[in-house]
Amino acid sequence: MNLLDPIVQFRSEIQAIRRDIHAHPELRFEERRTADLVAAKLTEWGIEVHRGLGGTGVVGVIRNGTSRRAIGLRADMDALPIQEVNEFAHRSVFANKMHACGHDGHTAMLLGAARYLAQTKPFDGTVVLIFQPAEEGGAGAQRMIDDGLFEKFPCDAVFGMHNWPGLKVGEFGVTPGPMMASSNEFEIRVVGRGTHAALPHLGVDPVFVAVQIAQGLQGIVTRSKKPIDAAVLSITMIHAGDTTNVVPDVATIAGTVRTFSDAVTALVEERMKRIAQLTAEAHGAEAHVEFKWNYPPTVNHPAEAEFAASVMDDIVGAANVKRNYEPTMGSEDFAYMLKVKRGAYVFIGNGEGAHRAAGHGLGPCTLHNASYDFNDELIPLGATFWVRLVEKFLAR
Repeated sequence: MNLLDPIVQFRSEIQAIRRDIHAHPELRFEERRTADLVAAKLTEWGIEVHRGLGGTGVVGVIRNGTSRRAIGLRADMDALPIQEVNEFAHRSVFANKMHACGHDGHTAMLLGAARYLAQTKPFDGTVVLIFQPAEEGGAGAQRMIDDGLFEKFPCDAVFGMHNWPGLKVGEFGVTPGPMMASSNEFEIRVVGRGTHAALPHLGVDPVFVAVQIAQGLQGIVTRSKKPIDAAVLSITMIHAGDTTNVVPDVATIAGTVRTFSDAVTALVEERMKRIAQLTAEAHGAEAHVEFKWNYPPTVNHPAEAEFAASVMDDIVGAANVKRNYEPTMGSEDFAYMLKVKRGAYVFIGNGEGAHRAAGHGLGPCTLHNASYDFNDELIPLGATFWVRLVEKFLAR
């Protein structure tokens, strides 16, 4: 790997920052200590700092030369409401709070790049360092945009990066087009008429109706959308009744829908409402559908995705750059930034978990798992990628 020597030399300092953040995780929109730490480091390195966007967001700005071109680099800062089972020294000191997705590492990699860029300024233009709150369900990216992120700090393109367990350290993954799916939730409330379970003909059984609706919803995926359009419709909850000898008045179905396009999401929502309402009506019941659009799909702009891949080629070699990497049905609020700015979202390999220090939990080193830990080997690699991306994008 072609790593930048100065970044390798100060890796231990950035690693200490990463582990400090890991030990003190903060949930969405509560990242005050993390934001203070980030702002303090940026200030120490002579970087212009702006705070308050998205609530607890931090933006650093580095300018050099005369070009008006600008690039945005984004890292997320929030943790998850998970009880960490690791026992190593930098484990979370808070109950039910954990950096189980590597946002501590994302912040550290961008800080490493920020330090190098501030010291050397190997570019002509402006670098906008975006430390974002509330990726985990809070749509912090949209909050920063709503607070004027790109009006106050114009960017010609914006890039994001996520560690990816399963990819080897030294490998990157990127694809043009959809990289991650949308995230949507639904709840269907079936209202019938309760009765004694021995006399079902005297009521309208919402459980029976809910089962018919649940079966019918799968036809949306298999028969309503184009076969080449990806979609997942998962019913994850069915609730009804309190005892065995009573037909209840209400049954509730809930779950998630994941797609790679807003058009497919809209199709699923429309068909879901029709199937639920007409199926209920056919059995003398009512169905009330609430469909909530959460994060949109994360869709890379092809030119920027290939640009990022070309930078990776120079660092790790083309054989270790997984172009057209398989998209995931997970979701990511960087999608909001890609809706308003050109750019790309990339994966950096986090390995299989062999890096974890003694005392780690027995679970796998996968995202959103209580045994997860970010691989500190990625700090110089990820920081080098950010720097090389800036150098190539803002070449003199």
